[in-house]
Amino acid sequence: MTFLVLISVWVFSLISYPDQEKWELRRNENGIAIYSRKLSDASFKQIKVECELPGTTSQLVQVLRDVPHHPDWVYATSKATLIKKKTENNFIYLTETDMPWPVTDRDLVVETIIYPIVKGNLHIEVKSLPDYVPINKNFIRIPYSEATWDIFPLPDNKLKITYTFSINPGGSIPSWLVNASVVTGPYNTFMKLREILSKNQ
Repeated sequence: MTFLVLISVWVFSLISYPDQEKWELRRNENGIAIYSRKLSDASFKQIKVECELPGTTSQLVQVLRDVPHHPDWVYATSKATLIKKKTENNFIYLTETDMPWPVTDRDLVVETIIYPIVKGNLHIEVKSLPDYVPINKNFIRIPYSEATWDIFPLPDNKLKITYTFSINPGGSIPSWLVNASVVTGPYNTFMKLREILSKNQ
């Protein structure tokens, strides 16, 4: 979840639209609401996830920092490798993503910044660095990805999370995969994240 982030949720549109639209609810199940909207200045969609998860802010941050274990919960991520740790709250990593045949697998380099907590709330940004490491010929490098986490603590060791994500996957993607990924990726990612956080309770 870029992280993170990255994470990486593979949702996009290859058509450009003149006007940015309002959020459209795509799925609301098990307390996980997933929205999408078209952006006016990009050739892809933006995704938003709103949910409540068990745990504390520090427990969630610990999961995000544990880059090698991102494949345990980030949808379609086969491998995640920490490249550079600037500080505990600022690190760069590479993720590899499995794509269904005949689509070529993708990889993504991102930098995660975990900002200081303000009035109990936490903000995290995850942005792509496509030129940070050499291209691997076995993958298509994702040229653009950006995600944000806004995390608000609730009573009884719960968290309210708003996650937004946009990505240009590079290359060509069949429409059936685009449509399938709009809700499947984010939903499965946050269901897995809930499962991991629940184990720490």
